[in-house]
Amino acid sequence: MLDEVIALDRKYYMNTFGDRLPVCFTDGSGMKLIADNGKEYYDYLGGIAVNALGHGHPRFIGALKNQLDKIIHTSSLYYIENQAKLAKKLVESTCADKVFFANSGAEANEGAFKLAKIYFYKKGIEKNEIITLDKSFHGRTLATVAATGQEKYQKPYKPLTPGFIQVEPNNYEAMEAAVTDKTAAIMIELIQGESGVHPMDEEYVQKLRRLCDEKGILLIFDEVQTGIGRTGHLFAHQMYGVYPDIFTAAKALGGGIPIGAVCATAEVASAFEPGDHGTTFGGNPFATAAGLAVLNILEDENLIENANKMGTFFKEKLLKLQSKHSDKITEIRSAGLLIGIELKTEIAKAVFNKLFNDGFLTSLCGGNTIRIAPPLIINKLDIELFVSELDTVLKEI
Repeated sequence: MLDEVIALDRKYYMNTFGDRLPVCFTDGSGMKLIADNGKEYYDYLGGIAVNALGHGHPRFIGALKNQLDKIIHTSSLYYIENQAKLAKKLVESTCADKVFFANSGAEANEGAFKLAKIYFYKKGIEKNEIITLDKSFHGRTLATVAATGQEKYQKPYKPLTPGFIQVEPNNYEAMEAAVTDKTAAIMIELIQGESGVHPMDEEYVQKLRRLCDEKGILLIFDEVQTGIGRTGHLFAHQMYGVYPDIFTAAKALGGGIPIGAVCATAEVASAFEPGDHGTTFGGNPFATAAGLAVLNILEDENLIENANKMGTFFKEKLLKLQSKHSDKITEIRSAGLLIGIELKTEIAKAVFNKLFNDGFLTSLCGGNTIRIAPPLIINKLDIELFVSELDTVLKEI
């Protein structure tokens, strides 16, 4: 089957991903995925921080089947019960007062840009620039590519959407110097995942909040990857104790069903009036049923607390492994169950490939960092299994 799928992919699918890892999954349960040839893989990547509940969670699947039996889509012309209930749940759990649902993280970030710009437009204030960070990743659309601080993503699409400026992360002086009277917002990832799991310093984030307050600038957090329990908090900004004017979510919010969210304070959200923004699919009955199920299961099964505890346990085990392989592991960076294992660059690709061949799914970020973002159902045995495997691989490399 795999060879047939690869042949079809090469013939009919646009070559945006090149040669993928040679596996095609057909089933999954909990922490495991099963390939077409029956081989089992342990999923320590969780669909890139999407499958917070693991694979085949019975309650989640039940909620999806129940909604399929009722209605899938109606459109934004009509009121949607699940949409309203999911918005309520997010508002009651965060600093947000209002929510808008989109279809992806990139689309949610686009919505955040639009909201920030129209907020000042409606006030008659000419503020239309947004400052982001070097090494950031905000999406693949033209605007989110312009916001992303990585040349490799921007170069083919120049000239870029204007109005985006990048500065060095964790450098407050650089940020302060970049602010002008045209600055509408500062947008950051609290932990830069795609570049190798690099957290922002708490003092830096606090200073950004004060800077925004002093200059009348909006603070936006891209929580597409760090949201929905990933860091041991529902959203990472709760861990920092710093509250944004706008934040975005996606990935784990739908547990594998596409959904994104723009969350904002009442003051900022009031800038959106009928006709200013919209969507056909966003927040439809099926997607928001998935979101409700994810949040309810996280709460009922204490999975955010588990992410916090298991994240601490995972880091402790990895730090011990680092002391054992100090010539190969250069740094461990983490927050909850978002973990970066930085390796010597010359061995990183080989380690990643060996893990995959042995049935352990991770990702390689920044050229030298193994990223771990497992389902939040992970337990100590799963963690010990991975650390033991990594130990074995490092001995062989």
